[in-house]
Amino acid sequence: MADVMKLTAPLTTAEIAALALSMAHLGSGPQANAARSGLRHAFEQMELDDDIVATTLATLTEPMSAPTADRARTIATAITSGLVIRLHYQDVSGRVTVRDVDPVTCMVHREYWYLVGMCRLRGAIRAFRFDRIIATEPTFMPARPHRAEAFLPFQGKRAA
Repeated sequence: MADVMKLTAPLTTAEIAALALSMAHLGSGPQANAARSGLRHAFEQMELDDDIVATTLATLTEPMSAPTADRARTIATAITSGLVIRLHYQDVSGRVTVRDVDPVTCMVHREYWYLVGMCRLRGAIRAFRFDRIIATEPTFMPARPHRAEAFLPFQGKRAA
């Protein structure tokens, strides 16, 4: 086996979030399993609470259901393309709203995946749980740029 190159700088949380989302809908093939193993190693280098990390890693190692994976692909495309995404979202009370969101990043916290973005309906940063996103629609509206690091809770920062 070839020598493995050692990283001199740790991955940023935004890079880890992008990698996690990219592999979330890969299924359970050999490459998906190897990618999830690599992500586990990246997380081991971060200084996060052990309980949170253990639960989060369990979520990352489970492939998404087919409908959730389809929505995740639409979300990932919107993030990569810098376009607004329209969400049909059901809140904890069961109310459904349609929201246009400037997508910033995705993250996993404990057992849930989240889309983090600037909600145009509320005019504020919001985290949308994937399991409450009923449908996603791509748009052709350009999203306002936001740095992912400003929105990730474990960075200890608030949105500017």
